[in-house]
Amino acid sequence: MTHTPAPAPAPNPAGSASATLTALPYAVPDCANARVALFAMRRMGAHGLSDARASHAMFTAFGEAFRRPLTLLRALMADMAANAAQPIAIAPCCCARMTPSERALLCVLSRVETRSENARLLMQDLLGQRRIDGVLASAAAVATAFADEGRPITL
Repeated sequence: MTHTPAPAPAPNPAGSASATLTALPYAVPDCANARVALFAMRRMGAHGLSDARASHAMFTAFGEAFRRPLTLLRALMADMAANAAQPIAIAPCCCARMTPSERALLCVLSRVETRSENARLLMQDLLGQRRIDGVLASAAAVATAFADEGRPITL
């Protein structure tokens, strides 16, 4: 009696979609301001704080008033990197879905002024530590800079 190997299973496109939805469970927000912030955060997270494409996106969105939101977003990204006790997952900048970490950060930016305790808890979970006052202040400054230019981040 001879043994014939079982045929290899066919690729399951639904399985790969399932894996994508697990890693990237959230759709990109409808708010254009949140999408600009997300794009700039992804570029800075992947290519450094001085990324030219992040700067260009902010310039395109804010015009001549781009310096303040860009500088504050850079400071927030640096604060998060310095204070995070765990990795913060980011997706590629062209991805139409978000990681839980990206969603949490956008929620913090949209809530820091109106629902500060909720924003505090989200930031603590995102960074994996409880002492986040400086980072939360940076997030509040970014949210205020966007709102002051008529581009509030909403989810």
